[in-house]
Amino acid sequence: MTNFKRAERVADAIRKEISDILLKEISDPRIGLITITDTKLSDDLRQAKVYFVQMGKDQGSRDIQENLQRASGFLKKELGKRLRLRHIPEIHFFYDESFEYGSRIDRILAEVKKEETEEGE
Repeated sequence: MTNFKRAERVADAIRKEISDILLKEISDPRIGLITITDTKLSDDLRQAKVYFVQMGKDQGSRDIQENLQRASGFLKKELGKRLRLRHIPEIHFFYDESFEYGSRIDRILAEVKKEETEEGE
């Protein structure tokens, strides 16, 4: 049986709930289409770092991060209704740069493959 820290289980639940809230409860066009990719929670469950990517974009928008941060109070209130926790953590949003890095690698590999195909002809 795998041993998971409580913070990891709660972080996963918070990620799922925030995704659901953003999808169903918030209709702010300033936030746009985003995906919550990961949530890191401090061991004392007081601070949550929520990572996101914007669909169709390779780079994060500072405006979207600020708008998400403004909505954090609402999100915290909704999490309080959905999760059975003594304290709901403070939520801080960060753009997930790993997707940008992965996209860059994909482009480089596609260029290499194209060059190999052209040389083989």
